Amino acid sequence: MQHHWQSNAEQHKFVVSFSGGKDSTLALYRAMQVGKAVGLIIMLEENGQRSRSHAMSRAIIQAQAAALGLPIITASSSWNDYEAKFLDLLAQAKAQGAEVLVTGDLDMPEHGCWHERITQQAGLKLSMPLWQRPHRDVIEEFIQLGFRTVIVTVNLNLGMMVEDLGQVLTLEYIQQLENRGIDPCGEGGEFHTTVIDGPIFQDAIPVRYGEILYHAEYAFLTLELENHAG
Repeated sequence: MQHHWQSNAEQHKFVVSFSGGKDSTLALYRAMQVGKAVGLIIMLEENGQRSRSHAMSRAIIQAQAAALGLPIITASSSWNDYEAKFLDLLAQAKAQGAEVLVTGDLDMPEHGCWHERITQQAGLKLSMPLWQRPHRDVIEEFIQLGFRTVIVTVNLNLGMMVEDLGQVLTLEYIQQLENRGIDPCGEGGEFHTTVIDGPIFQDAIPVRYGEILYHAEYAFLTLELENHAG
């Protein structure tokens, strides 16, 4: 089963588990080259105001979906009922024609894979277009394709600094991160990003940088839509 993970989206309709960050966006791009997207699965925090993975606001999420031309399939959850809610969304996606779940995972283990188990329960195939690819190759492809993404979360205990918030990922900046001993894809949890433009975006998302929030070892940059009053 595992050797099909990179190619399962070919000639199939799929739904993507979408964080709004670089990896899930690149996985979506690659899957769109060979299959047909039917929607974005986005899990929200309990209050339904921000995404659970990257704490993006609903306004940013909706702007990304509109720019991608894809509907959002969403639910609010705690970590306790996350799996049950995710299964519900997969069932909704399947009812809308999805045959495959696409994710942006790079280093998912071959055995005991959560996504593999959950897709089997839902009667879907699993596609991870970036799986087992070298991290530097992934981020270089992302940048060279013309995607534009902003660092919005940093772990201050893993070599990242508050000054990294708001940085746009470029080849030069990625080299700086590697020189500091930081994984170029942030796969150790060093940072998260929000994508604001790219080849599958109909329009760039106009954002302004809001306040910086702190929680434990994390610092978060609030992104707001330029034309959004809320």
